[in-house]
This record gives sequence, structure tokens and C-alpha cells, in this order.
Amino acid sequence: MIKKILENLKIASLNEMQSASIDAVKKANDLILLSPTGSGKTLGFLLPVLNNLDAEKKGVQALILVPSRELALQIEQVFKLMGTGFKVNCCYGGHASKTEKNNFEHPPAVLVGTPGRIAFHIRNNSFDTAAVNTLVLDEFDKSLEFGFQEEMSFIIQKLKNLNKRILTSATKMKEIPEFAGVTDPIELNYLSNTPAKPQGLKLKVVKAEGKDKLDALFALICKLGNKASLIFCNHREAVERVSSLLWDKGLPHGIFHGGMEQEDRERALIKFRNGSHKILVTTDLASRGLDIPEIEYVVHYQLPQTEDIFIHRNGRTARMNAKGTSYLLLSETEYVPSFIKEAPEAETLSLENTLPEKSQWVTLYIASGKKDKINKVDIVGLLLQKGNLQKEELGLIEVLDYSSYAAVNSRKIEALVQLIKNEKIKNKKVKIEISK
Repeated sequence: MIKKILENLKIASLNEMQSASIDAVKKANDLILLSPTGSGKTLGFLLPVLNNLDAEKKGVQALILVPSRELALQIEQVFKLMGTGFKVNCCYGGHASKTEKNNFEHPPAVLVGTPGRIAFHIRNNSFDTAAVNTLVLDEFDKSLEFGFQEEMSFIIQKLKNLNKRILTSATKMKEIPEFAGVTDPIELNYLSNTPAKPQGLKLKVVKAEGKDKLDALFALICKLGNKASLIFCNHREAVERVSSLLWDKGLPHGIFHGGMEQEDRERALIKFRNGSHKILVTTDLASRGLDIPEIEYVVHYQLPQTEDIFIHRNGRTARMNAKGTSYLLLSETEYVPSFIKEAPEAETLSLENTLPEKSQWVTLYIASGKKDKINKVDIVGLLLQKGNLQKEELGLIEVLDYSSYAAVNSRKIEALVQLIKNEKIKNKKVKIEISK
């Protein structure tokens, strides 16, 4: 079974952590899995979850609680790609609760969701908790940080027949709260080998003149050019302020923070993944647990408040054997945090700023998705045959439940929209336009 799953996921073999987690869950009822971002934790807990599922049983058998909508969707996607034959569903705030409730008419074996939405469904008796025997608290420390203690405590109290608990975290926690119900766990700790700075990461510092760092940020982006960059802020208000400056300067980009509507968050990540936007301005919500590509540059516009946050942000670049650069942006009154032991190299900025080249990609929006029986093949056929695109003029395609997005060569997008605006997909006319 594992061999087939790895083939489906296009993975050659399990890593040490994933193999150890499977063995540990067989030996004990509870597991604490500590492993850095990007190490394959999702598969590290999904395989033990799968081993605990019974094809003869009906109802939700495994519940996976996560701190963010994006992480819930990502885990759901990985489980589907595994091709296990078991049904999985995803529940989160910002998604229609009525649609989710309808999905429980044929309940999934695996339910993934955010604590607030899962608590809502339990209070409304959307599904029977009696069959749940496995609980995963993924990125548990982040869920606590986001203030989900009350919801998680309520949910766990309602799970009367648990026999397995798996807690995962990318940081070592001082103590596990009592409400988690963990007793005599096996702890697998793969954090000790995680350096504060990845091997391929260069650390640089940019000093701004005065207290306001916005001009220095703009000059740095101009110097970095058209490469994938994450700009981290500590608060969503700062994200919005930085975004306003970048738009004023004519720099296309995306933003990502917890105060945005789910649809806007999804669209921002899609445009960043497909290269339509090379810059994403974000809070620490994007520092872990998100499906985003290898990043060339990480910019700490506001300084990380702890070493853990610094490590997680930097973990978005220089992964595996890749190289990357992390920039600390300092005002005249700021200093390199004491937890950074090595002296960062100073980066000098040019007085002449030239805007980076615009991306070759623009995102096309199609108002139809998986629930309408639309797939990538349908979209490729439409865009190549009816839209007269060449294969190399079509980039990443993502199909969501009720919408789809495709990266199209920026020189071809206007003509494409005109060519296909009256075309049908699966004999149905759908709205097609350049994504806002």
C-alpha cells in the first residue's frame, strides 16, 4: 500500500522521520512529532492515520485539526493524491457551512478542519463523533498561538472513543496543555538538527535612513529584480501599508493575512505560485504550512519577535540543496536581534531605482471547477484549441471546487479572452476573464 501511495505522490521513499512516526504510532497511543517546516510532516501523520482506518466502518474515523484554512486544504489535497480509497472532507471558516453539512450525508473517513468550524459542526450535530478514534493536532503550537484553546478543548471533550492522538509542531513546546489529553506519549524530535539558518542561506542587512523603511524596501525590491520574494510583516496593518506603497510605485504584488476573505487569500497564493506575482507581502501566517514554491528572497520588513519566527520565515528559502537570501531591514533605531549570532553582510542600495521586469504570466479566471466536473484537461483543451495558445504560453493550472485559474503568457491574454469569451466547457457557458 505504501509503495503505491509513494508512486501516486511521486516520492521515491519515506524519510527517516516519516518511517519513525509510523513505527511510533504502532507502539503507543499518543505521539508528539516535532519536525521543521518542509520536512514532510503531513505524510508523517497521514500514513499512521491511514493505518488506523477501517474500511468496514462508517462515519468520521480520523479528525485532523489545523490552525489555517490553507493548511486544511493542503492536507485534504495530499490525502486525495495518496489514492487510498477513503473519503476525505475539509471544513473551514469562509466556506459555505451548508455545503459542508451536505457532505456529511455521506460522511468521510477523514475530516480535516479549523477548530472554529469543526466545533460549529459538532454543536450542530452535523456528524457523529462516536466513530472518531484518531485525532491529529497539526501545527498545534500555532493553533494555541491563534487562540483556539477553547474550541479545541470543546472538540476533544466530545471525542469519547479516541485511542490515538498525534500532535505535530515545528517548535518545541514547554508543556502540552491538559485539555489535549495526551498520556505517556512517544516524542520524536527532529528539531535539534535544525540550524537557525539553513546551510544554503545568506543573511544580509539593509539599513534605512530614518525611521520609515518603505523607501529602503522599494529600493531593495528594485535591486532584487524579478525573483520570487516574500516580505514579512508582524501585523496585517503593516501588510496593507506596504502594499499601498508598492502599488503607488507601480509594483504588482499579492498580499496575504488572516483578515482577508478566503477567496482573496486563495487567489493571492495561486498568483504567487503560478508566477503572475513575484512578490507576496504577508504576516507570519505564510511562514509555515502553506503550499508555496521555492522562494529566492525572504525580506524581514519588520523584525521577527522570536528566534522561532525567524527560523520559520527563513525556512521558506534555501530548502533542500537550494540557495536563498534573507534580508533584515533595519531603521536607524533598530539593531540585529540578539538571537542572530552571525554578523549579517551589509547590502548597499542604489540611488537609481529601476522597476523589475513585469512577470511573463497573467492569471485567467474561469468560473467553474471540480464540482462542475471540470478538470485540467478540459481547460488545456479549451485554451490551446479554441484560444490558439501554444503549450509554452500556458503555465500552471489550478482547479478549485467552483473556480479554476490558469497562468497565461501576458502578451496573449487579451486576445485569448476575446477568442474564448463565448465558448463552452462541458457544454456549459461559463464566465472567463482576467483574474482581478
